[in-house]
Amino acid sequence: MQDKFHDHCGVFGIFGHAEAANLTYLGLHALQHRGQESAGIVSSDRDRLYSHKAMGLVSDIFDAPLLATLKGDIAIGHVRYSTTGGSHVRNAQPFAVDFSLGSIALAHNGNLVNAMDLRYSLEQRGSIFQSSMDTEVVVHLIATSRLPSLVDRIREALGLLKGSYSMLFLTEKSIIAARDPLGIRPMCLGRIKNAWVVASETTALDLIEGEYVRDVQPGEMVILDEKGMQSVRFADPVPHRHCIFEFIYFARPDSFIFGQEVYGVRKALGHELAREHCVEADMVMSVPDSGTVAALGFAEGRRIPFEMGLIRSHYVGRTFIEPQQHIRHFGVKLKLNPVRKFIDGKRVVVVDDSIVRGTTSRKLVKMVRAAGAREVHVIISSPPTVCPCFYGIDTPTRQELIASSHSIDEVRKYITADSLGYLSVEGLHRAVGSNGNGFCDACFTGNYPIKFDDHPYPRQMHLF
Repeated sequence: MQDKFHDHCGVFGIFGHAEAANLTYLGLHALQHRGQESAGIVSSDRDRLYSHKAMGLVSDIFDAPLLATLKGDIAIGHVRYSTTGGSHVRNAQPFAVDFSLGSIALAHNGNLVNAMDLRYSLEQRGSIFQSSMDTEVVVHLIATSRLPSLVDRIREALGLLKGSYSMLFLTEKSIIAARDPLGIRPMCLGRIKNAWVVASETTALDLIEGEYVRDVQPGEMVILDEKGMQSVRFADPVPHRHCIFEFIYFARPDSFIFGQEVYGVRKALGHELAREHCVEADMVMSVPDSGTVAALGFAEGRRIPFEMGLIRSHYVGRTFIEPQQHIRHFGVKLKLNPVRKFIDGKRVVVVDDSIVRGTTSRKLVKMVRAAGAREVHVIISSPPTVCPCFYGIDTPTRQELIASSHSIDEVRKYITADSLGYLSVEGLHRAVGSNGNGFCDACFTGNYPIKFDDHPYPRQMHLF
Protein backbone atom coordinates (compact mmCIF):
# COMPACT_ATOMS: atom_id res chain seq x y z
CA MET A 1 0.00 0.00 0.00
CA GLN A 2 2.94 2.35 -0.62
CA ASP A 3 1.48 3.24 -4.06
CA LYS A 4 0.02 6.49 -2.71
CA PHE A 5 1.04 10.06 -2.18
CA HIS A 6 2.21 10.29 1.40
CA ASP A 7 0.93 12.80 3.88
CA HIS A 8 3.45 15.51 4.63
CA CYS A 9 3.33 17.02 8.14
CA GLY A 10 1.01 18.57 10.67
CA VAL A 11 1.63 21.32 13.23
CA PHE A 12 -0.17 22.38 16.39
CA GLY A 13 0.49 25.13 18.92
CA ILE A 14 -1.21 26.55 22.00
CA PHE A 15 -0.48 29.68 24.02
CA GLY A 16 -1.75 30.43 27.51
CA HIS A 17 -3.26 27.15 28.73
CA ALA A 18 -2.25 25.31 31.91
CA GLU A 19 -2.43 21.97 30.10
CA ALA A 20 -0.53 23.07 27.01
CA ALA A 21 1.44 19.82 26.54
CA ASN A 22 -1.62 17.60 27.08
CA LEU A 23 -3.71 19.57 24.61
CA THR A 24 -0.84 19.54 22.10
CA TYR A 25 -0.74 15.76 22.43
CA LEU A 26 -4.46 15.61 21.60
CA GLY A 27 -4.06 18.07 18.74
CA LEU A 28 -1.29 15.97 17.22
CA HIS A 29 -3.43 12.86 17.60
CA ALA A 30 -6.14 14.59 15.53
CA LEU A 31 -3.48 15.41 12.91
CA GLN A 32 -1.88 11.95 12.88
CA HIS A 33 -3.14 11.35 9.34
CA ARG A 34 -0.71 14.03 8.14
CA GLY A 35 2.38 12.13 9.28
CA GLN A 36 3.04 8.81 10.98
CA GLU A 37 6.84 8.67 10.98
CA SER A 38 7.74 10.80 14.00
CA ALA A 39 6.22 13.23 16.47
CA GLY A 40 7.47 15.81 18.92
CA ILE A 41 6.39 18.44 21.44
CA VAL A 42 8.32 21.42 22.79
CA SER A 43 6.85 23.42 25.69
CA SER A 44 7.79 26.52 27.66
CA ASP A 45 7.16 27.65 31.24
CA ARG A 46 8.18 31.19 30.13
CA ASP A 47 11.65 30.58 31.50
CA ARG A 48 13.04 27.65 29.48
CA LEU A 49 12.04 25.11 26.83
CA TYR A 50 11.27 21.42 27.41
CA SER A 51 11.39 18.98 24.50
CA HIS A 52 10.66 15.39 23.56
CA LYS A 53 10.47 13.82 20.11
CA ALA A 54 10.81 10.28 18.80
CA MET A 55 10.02 7.98 15.90
CA GLY A 56 6.54 6.48 15.82
CA LEU A 57 2.92 7.41 16.41
CA VAL A 58 1.82 10.08 18.86
CA SER A 59 0.09 7.60 21.19
CA ASP A 60 3.19 5.37 21.26
CA ILE A 61 5.62 8.19 22.03
CA PHE A 62 3.82 10.12 24.76
CA ASP A 63 2.28 8.98 28.04
CA ALA A 64 1.10 10.86 31.13
CA PRO A 65 4.43 10.82 33.02
CA LEU A 66 6.34 12.04 29.97
CA LEU A 67 3.82 14.79 29.24
CA ALA A 68 4.16 15.94 32.84
CA THR A 69 7.83 16.75 32.14
CA LEU A 70 6.81 19.12 29.33
CA LYS A 71 6.07 22.03 31.64
CA GLY A 72 4.46 25.36 30.99
CA ASP A 73 1.42 26.97 29.40
CA ILE A 74 2.93 27.29 25.90
CA ALA A 75 3.67 24.41 23.52
CA ILE A 76 4.03 23.48 19.87
CA GLY A 77 3.99 20.03 18.31
CA HIS A 78 4.66 18.30 15.02
CA VAL A 79 3.84 15.03 13.26
CA ARG A 80 6.06 14.15 10.32
CA TYR A 81 6.31 12.10 7.20
CA SER A 82 9.65 12.88 5.61
CA THR A 83 9.54 14.69 2.28
CA THR A 84 13.07 16.05 2.69
CA GLY A 85 15.70 14.52 4.91
CA GLY A 86 15.93 10.90 5.88
CA SER A 87 13.93 8.75 8.26
CA HIS A 88 15.87 9.38 11.46
CA VAL A 89 15.07 10.85 14.86
CA ARG A 90 17.55 13.70 14.25
CA ASN A 91 15.15 14.89 11.55
CA ALA A 92 12.10 14.78 13.84
CA GLN A 93 10.51 18.10 14.75
CA PRO A 94 10.05 20.54 16.43
CA PHE A 95 13.67 21.55 15.95
CA ALA A 96 14.95 23.37 19.08
CA VAL A 97 18.18 25.35 19.57
CA ASP A 98 19.77 27.98 21.80
CA PHE A 99 21.17 31.13 20.19
CA SER A 100 22.09 34.72 21.01
CA LEU A 101 18.51 35.86 21.70
CA GLY A 102 17.59 32.84 23.83
CA SER A 103 15.92 29.56 22.84
CA ILE A 104 13.73 28.85 19.84
CA ALA A 105 11.89 25.82 18.46
CA LEU A 106 10.44 25.45 14.97
CA ALA A 107 7.80 23.13 13.48
CA HIS A 108 7.29 23.22 9.71
CA ASN A 109 4.69 21.81 7.32
CA GLY A 110 5.76 22.16 3.70
CA ASN A 111 8.90 22.10 1.60
CA LEU A 112 11.46 24.78 0.75
CA VAL A 113 12.53 24.45 -2.87
CA ASN A 114 15.56 26.71 -2.38
CA ALA A 115 16.74 25.03 0.83
CA MET A 116 19.85 23.59 -0.83
CA ASP A 117 20.86 27.01 -2.15
CA LEU A 118 20.45 28.56 1.29
CA ARG A 119 22.16 25.68 3.05
CA TYR A 120 25.17 25.83 0.75
CA SER A 121 25.50 29.58 1.34
CA LEU A 122 25.25 29.10 5.12
CA GLU A 123 27.81 26.27 5.11
CA GLN A 124 30.22 28.46 3.17
CA ARG A 125 29.88 31.02 5.98
CA GLY A 126 30.62 28.41 8.67
CA SER A 127 27.24 27.01 9.68
CA ILE A 128 27.23 23.38 10.82
CA PHE A 129 24.00 21.43 10.37
CA GLN A 130 22.75 18.67 12.66
CA SER A 131 20.06 17.29 10.35
CA SER A 132 19.19 16.93 6.68
CA MET A 133 15.93 18.88 7.05
CA ASP A 134 15.16 21.98 5.07
CA THR A 135 13.64 23.32 8.29
CA GLU A 136 17.04 23.70 9.95
CA VAL A 137 18.01 26.23 7.30
CA VAL A 138 15.41 28.63 8.74
CA VAL A 139 16.92 28.34 12.23
CA HIS A 140 20.38 29.19 10.88
CA LEU A 141 19.02 32.19 8.96
CA ILE A 142 17.49 33.52 12.18
CA ALA A 143 20.60 32.82 14.28
CA THR A 144 22.99 34.50 11.84
CA SER A 145 20.83 37.58 11.24
CA ARG A 146 22.15 40.91 12.52
CA LEU A 147 18.71 42.42 13.15
CA PRO A 148 17.92 43.28 16.78
CA SER A 149 14.51 41.63 17.36
CA LEU A 150 13.35 38.08 16.81
CA VAL A 151 10.28 39.17 14.86
CA ASP A 152 12.50 41.14 12.48
CA ARG A 153 14.86 38.18 12.10
CA ILE A 154 11.98 35.82 11.30
CA ARG A 155 10.54 38.31 8.82
CA GLU A 156 13.96 38.56 7.15
CA ALA A 157 14.35 34.77 7.00
CA LEU A 158 10.88 34.27 5.54
CA GLY A 159 11.70 36.79 2.83
CA LEU A 160 14.53 34.51 1.65
CA LEU A 161 12.43 31.35 1.46
CA LYS A 162 10.88 29.87 -1.67
CA GLY A 163 8.36 27.08 -1.36
CA SER A 164 5.48 26.07 0.86
CA TYR A 165 5.45 26.54 4.59
CA SER A 166 3.08 26.74 7.51
CA MET A 167 5.50 27.31 10.41
CA LEU A 168 5.30 27.61 14.17
CA PHE A 169 8.10 29.27 16.14
CA LEU A 170 8.21 28.86 19.92
CA THR A 171 10.27 31.02 22.25
CA GLU A 172 10.29 31.13 26.03
CA LYS A 173 7.41 33.63 26.01
CA SER A 174 5.65 33.47 22.65
CA ILE A 175 4.44 31.56 19.61
CA ILE A 176 4.81 33.00 16.12
CA ALA A 177 2.85 31.39 13.27
CA ALA A 178 3.69 32.10 9.62
CA ARG A 179 2.23 30.97 6.31
CA ASP A 180 3.83 31.28 2.88
CA PRO A 181 2.57 34.05 0.56
CA LEU A 182 0.80 31.59 -1.75
CA GLY A 183 -0.96 29.81 1.14
CA ILE A 184 -0.11 26.39 -0.26
CA ARG A 185 -0.50 24.51 3.04
CA PRO A 186 -3.45 25.08 5.41
CA MET A 187 -3.20 26.68 8.87
CA CYS A 188 -5.97 27.92 11.14
CA LEU A 189 -6.24 30.06 14.27
CA GLY A 190 -8.59 29.21 17.13
CA ARG A 191 -9.42 29.76 20.79
CA ILE A 192 -10.04 27.50 23.77
CA LYS A 193 -11.31 29.63 26.62
CA ASN A 194 -8.64 32.34 27.01
CA ALA A 195 -5.91 30.41 25.18
CA TRP A 196 -4.92 30.79 21.52
CA VAL A 197 -4.50 27.73 19.29
CA VAL A 198 -2.87 27.29 15.87
CA ALA A 199 -3.24 24.06 13.86
CA SER A 200 -2.88 22.62 10.39
CA GLU A 201 -6.56 21.60 10.33
CA THR A 202 -9.71 22.47 12.26
CA THR A 203 -10.19 18.84 13.26
CA ALA A 204 -7.52 19.45 15.91
CA LEU A 205 -9.66 22.27 17.33
CA ASP A 206 -12.71 20.00 17.39
CA LEU A 207 -11.00 17.37 19.52
CA ILE A 208 -10.01 19.84 22.25
CA GLU A 209 -13.36 21.67 22.01
CA GLY A 210 -11.73 24.77 20.64
CA GLU A 211 -13.40 27.46 18.55
CA TYR A 212 -12.31 28.24 15.00
CA VAL A 213 -11.54 31.96 14.61
CA ARG A 214 -10.04 32.25 11.11
CA ASP A 215 -7.25 31.01 8.88
CA VAL A 216 -3.75 32.37 9.23
CA GLN A 217 -3.58 34.38 6.03
CA PRO A 218 -0.98 33.76 3.31
CA GLY A 219 1.99 36.06 3.88
CA GLU A 220 0.95 36.72 7.49
CA MET A 221 2.75 36.27 10.80
CA VAL A 222 0.54 35.85 13.87
CA ILE A 223 2.31 36.68 17.13
CA LEU A 224 0.86 35.19 20.32
CA ASP A 225 2.32 36.52 23.57
CA GLU A 226 1.31 38.14 26.86
CA LYS A 227 -0.06 41.13 24.93
CA GLY A 228 -2.56 38.90 23.08
CA MET A 229 -2.67 38.29 19.34
CA GLN A 230 -0.90 40.53 16.84
CA SER A 231 -0.97 40.23 13.04
CA VAL A 232 2.02 41.29 10.92
CA ARG A 233 2.34 41.08 7.12
CA PHE A 234 5.75 39.90 5.94
CA ALA A 235 4.95 39.68 2.21
CA ASP A 236 2.87 41.63 -0.25
CA PRO A 237 -0.42 39.97 -1.25
CA VAL A 238 -0.21 37.72 -4.32
CA PRO A 239 -2.75 35.35 -5.92
CA HIS A 240 -3.25 32.32 -3.69
CA ARG A 241 -2.27 28.82 -4.76
CA HIS A 242 -3.76 26.47 -2.17
CA CYS A 243 -2.86 22.79 -2.63
CA ILE A 244 -5.89 21.26 -4.34
CA PHE A 245 -4.76 17.75 -3.32
CA GLU A 246 -5.58 18.64 0.29
CA PHE A 247 -9.25 18.36 -0.70
CA ILE A 248 -8.77 15.16 -2.70
CA TYR A 249 -6.79 13.13 -0.18
CA PHE A 250 -4.71 14.70 2.58
CA ALA A 251 -7.05 16.65 4.84
CA ARG A 252 -9.55 14.83 7.02
CA PRO A 253 -13.11 15.01 5.63
CA ASP A 254 -14.31 16.57 8.90
CA SER A 255 -11.90 19.51 8.54
CA PHE A 256 -12.55 23.03 7.27
CA ILE A 257 -9.66 24.31 5.12
CA PHE A 258 -9.22 27.08 2.55
CA GLY A 259 -12.68 28.37 3.47
CA GLN A 260 -14.54 25.13 2.69
CA GLU A 261 -15.66 21.89 4.30
CA VAL A 262 -13.54 19.02 2.98
CA TYR A 263 -16.47 16.60 3.11
CA GLY A 264 -18.60 18.83 0.89
CA VAL A 265 -15.84 19.25 -1.68
CA ARG A 266 -15.20 15.50 -1.85
CA LYS A 267 -18.93 14.91 -2.34
CA ALA A 268 -18.83 17.45 -5.16
CA LEU A 269 -15.90 15.57 -6.73
CA GLY A 270 -18.14 12.50 -6.89
CA HIS A 271 -20.99 14.49 -8.43
CA GLU A 272 -18.64 15.82 -11.11
CA LEU A 273 -17.46 12.28 -11.80
CA ALA A 274 -21.09 11.19 -12.25
CA ARG A 275 -21.62 13.94 -14.83
CA GLU A 276 -18.48 13.02 -16.75
CA HIS A 277 -18.69 9.20 -16.67
CA CYS A 278 -21.78 7.19 -17.58
CA VAL A 279 -21.07 3.70 -16.24
CA GLU A 280 -23.65 0.90 -16.20
CA ALA A 281 -23.17 -0.93 -12.91
CA ASP A 282 -24.98 -2.67 -10.06
CA MET A 283 -23.10 -1.10 -7.16
CA VAL A 284 -20.56 1.55 -6.23
CA MET A 285 -17.84 0.92 -3.69
CA SER A 286 -14.84 2.92 -2.52
CA VAL A 287 -11.23 2.34 -1.65
CA PRO A 288 -11.44 3.45 1.99
CA ASP A 289 -11.00 5.82 3.54
CA SER A 290 -10.09 8.72 1.25
CA GLY A 291 -12.23 7.55 -1.67
CA THR A 292 -15.42 7.00 0.35
CA VAL A 293 -17.01 10.46 0.25
CA ALA A 294 -16.38 10.87 -3.48
CA ALA A 295 -17.87 7.41 -4.02
CA LEU A 296 -21.00 8.50 -2.16
CA GLY A 297 -21.25 11.53 -4.43
CA PHE A 298 -20.79 9.39 -7.55
CA ALA A 299 -23.42 6.88 -6.38
CA GLU A 300 -25.88 9.71 -5.74
CA GLY A 301 -25.20 11.26 -9.12
CA ARG A 302 -25.55 8.00 -11.05
CA ARG A 303 -28.32 6.64 -8.78
CA ILE A 304 -26.47 3.40 -8.21
CA PRO A 305 -26.49 1.71 -4.76
CA PHE A 306 -23.41 2.29 -2.62
CA GLU A 307 -21.99 -0.53 -0.50
CA MET A 308 -18.89 -0.90 1.66
CA GLY A 309 -17.38 -3.52 -0.59
CA LEU A 310 -13.90 -3.16 0.91
CA ILE A 311 -13.25 -3.19 4.65
CA ARG A 312 -10.09 -1.51 5.87
CA SER A 313 -7.89 -2.64 8.72
CA HIS A 314 -6.74 0.34 10.80
CA TYR A 315 -4.02 -1.60 12.57
CA VAL A 316 -1.36 -1.93 9.89
CA GLY A 317 2.00 -0.87 11.28
CA ARG A 318 5.03 0.41 9.44
CA THR A 319 6.47 -3.10 9.12
CA PHE A 320 5.06 -6.60 8.99
CA ILE A 321 6.34 -10.12 8.46
CA GLU A 322 5.22 -11.79 5.25
CA PRO A 323 4.73 -15.54 5.49
CA GLN A 324 7.14 -17.74 3.59
CA GLN A 325 4.25 -19.37 1.75
CA HIS A 326 3.32 -16.98 -1.07
CA ILE A 327 0.01 -15.12 -0.60
CA ARG A 328 -1.20 -13.15 -3.62
CA HIS A 329 -1.54 -9.40 -3.13
CA PHE A 330 -0.39 -9.79 0.48
CA GLY A 331 0.38 -6.11 1.09
CA VAL A 332 -3.05 -4.98 -0.14
CA LYS A 333 -4.88 -7.82 1.63
CA LEU A 334 -3.21 -6.84 4.88
CA LYS A 335 -5.03 -3.49 4.71
CA LEU A 336 -8.18 -4.18 2.68
CA ASN A 337 -10.55 -7.14 2.48
CA PRO A 338 -13.48 -7.48 0.03
CA VAL A 339 -17.02 -8.31 1.18
CA ARG A 340 -17.96 -11.12 -1.19
CA LYS A 341 -21.69 -10.91 -0.38
CA PHE A 342 -21.95 -7.47 -2.01
CA ILE A 343 -19.53 -8.11 -4.87
CA ASP A 344 -20.25 -11.63 -6.13
CA GLY A 345 -21.91 -11.55 -9.58
CA LYS A 346 -22.11 -7.75 -9.69
CA ARG A 347 -20.92 -5.07 -12.08
CA VAL A 348 -18.87 -2.98 -9.70
CA VAL A 349 -17.60 0.61 -9.78
CA VAL A 350 -14.55 1.15 -7.55
CA VAL A 351 -13.89 4.81 -6.68
CA ASP A 352 -10.40 5.83 -5.54
CA ASP A 353 -8.75 9.23 -5.06
CA SER A 354 -5.73 8.74 -7.35
CA ILE A 355 -3.50 6.34 -9.24
CA VAL A 356 0.22 6.86 -8.74
CA ARG A 357 2.29 3.93 -9.98
CA GLY A 358 -0.72 1.71 -10.66
CA THR A 359 0.60 -1.32 -8.80
CA THR A 360 -1.92 -1.10 -5.95
CA SER A 361 -4.84 -0.43 -8.30
CA ARG A 362 -3.87 -3.53 -10.28
CA LYS A 363 -3.88 -5.68 -7.15
CA LEU A 364 -7.18 -4.21 -5.96
CA VAL A 365 -8.92 -4.90 -9.26
CA LYS A 366 -7.71 -8.50 -9.24
CA MET A 367 -8.81 -8.90 -5.62
CA VAL A 368 -12.30 -7.59 -6.41
CA ARG A 369 -12.56 -9.94 -9.39
CA ALA A 370 -11.49 -12.83 -7.18
CA ALA A 371 -14.41 -11.92 -4.89
CA GLY A 372 -16.78 -12.64 -7.78
CA ALA A 373 -17.26 -9.33 -9.61
CA ARG A 374 -18.48 -9.72 -13.19
CA GLU A 375 -17.11 -6.33 -14.22
CA VAL A 376 -14.78 -3.90 -12.45
CA HIS A 377 -14.90 -0.24 -13.46
CA VAL A 378 -12.40 2.11 -11.80
CA ILE A 379 -13.26 5.79 -11.34
CA ILE A 380 -10.67 8.25 -9.99
CA SER A 381 -11.77 11.43 -8.18
CA SER A 382 -8.83 13.43 -9.56
CA PRO A 383 -7.19 13.96 -12.96
CA PRO A 384 -4.26 11.79 -14.08
CA THR A 385 -1.21 12.53 -11.91
CA VAL A 386 1.54 13.38 -14.38
CA CYS A 387 4.01 15.49 -12.35
CA PRO A 388 5.65 15.22 -8.94
CA CYS A 389 5.01 17.71 -6.16
CA PHE A 390 7.85 19.81 -4.73
CA TYR A 391 5.82 21.64 -2.09
CA GLY A 392 5.62 19.20 0.79
CA ILE A 393 4.06 16.01 -0.60
CA ASP A 394 6.14 12.88 -0.99
CA THR A 395 5.59 11.87 -4.61
CA PRO A 396 7.47 9.54 -6.92
CA THR A 397 9.58 10.86 -9.76
CA ARG A 398 7.86 11.72 -13.02
CA GLN A 399 9.16 8.49 -14.56
CA GLU A 400 7.40 6.49 -11.83
CA LEU A 401 4.01 8.17 -12.34
CA ILE A 402 2.20 5.80 -14.68
CA ALA A 403 -0.07 8.48 -16.17
CA SER A 404 2.92 10.60 -17.24
CA SER A 405 3.99 8.04 -19.84
CA HIS A 406 0.88 5.97 -20.55
CA SER A 407 -2.51 6.75 -22.05
CA ILE A 408 -5.67 6.20 -20.01
CA ASP A 409 -6.41 3.04 -21.97
CA GLU A 410 -2.87 1.75 -21.38
CA VAL A 411 -3.31 2.37 -17.65
CA ARG A 412 -6.69 0.59 -17.80
CA LYS A 413 -5.10 -2.47 -19.40
CA TYR A 414 -2.30 -2.48 -16.84
CA ILE A 415 -4.65 -2.41 -13.84
CA THR A 416 -6.91 -4.96 -15.67
CA ALA A 417 -10.11 -2.90 -15.28
CA ASP A 418 -13.05 -3.09 -17.67
CA SER A 419 -13.06 0.70 -17.83
CA LEU A 420 -11.11 3.54 -16.27
CA GLY A 421 -12.23 7.13 -15.83
CA TYR A 422 -10.53 10.14 -14.31
CA LEU A 423 -12.02 13.44 -13.24
CA SER A 424 -11.13 16.24 -15.64
CA VAL A 425 -9.07 19.23 -14.51
CA GLU A 426 -12.10 21.40 -15.29
CA GLY A 427 -14.36 19.16 -13.21
CA LEU A 428 -11.88 19.30 -10.34
CA HIS A 429 -11.93 23.09 -10.31
CA ARG A 430 -15.72 23.15 -10.57
CA ALA A 431 -15.92 20.93 -7.51
CA VAL A 432 -13.78 23.30 -5.43
CA GLY A 433 -15.45 26.38 -6.95
CA SER A 434 -12.15 27.84 -8.07
CA ASN A 435 -12.74 28.41 -11.80
CA GLY A 436 -9.08 27.51 -12.25
CA ASN A 437 -7.86 30.20 -9.85
CA GLY A 438 -6.58 30.14 -6.30
CA PHE A 439 -5.25 26.58 -6.29
CA CYS A 440 -2.05 24.75 -7.16
CA ASP A 441 -2.79 21.83 -9.49
CA ALA A 442 0.80 21.25 -10.66
CA CYS A 443 0.68 17.49 -10.06
CA PHE A 444 -2.03 17.31 -12.74
CA THR A 445 -0.99 20.09 -15.12
CA GLY A 446 2.72 20.79 -14.56
CA ASN A 447 1.89 24.46 -13.87
CA TYR A 448 4.22 25.03 -10.92
CA PRO A 449 3.53 28.33 -9.11
CA ILE A 450 7.09 28.50 -7.71
CA LYS A 451 10.04 27.97 -10.00
CA PHE A 452 13.04 26.01 -8.80
CA ASP A 453 16.42 24.77 -10.01
CA ASP A 454 18.49 21.77 -9.06
CA HIS A 455 22.04 22.58 -7.94
CA PRO A 456 24.42 19.66 -7.31
CA TYR A 457 26.25 21.41 -4.47
CA PRO A 458 28.60 19.27 -2.38
CA ARG A 459 27.02 18.24 0.91
CA GLN A 460 28.62 18.10 4.33
CA MET A 461 28.82 14.74 6.04
CA HIS A 462 25.77 13.69 8.05
CA LEU A 463 26.24 13.92 11.81
CA PHE A 464 25.35 10.87 13.89
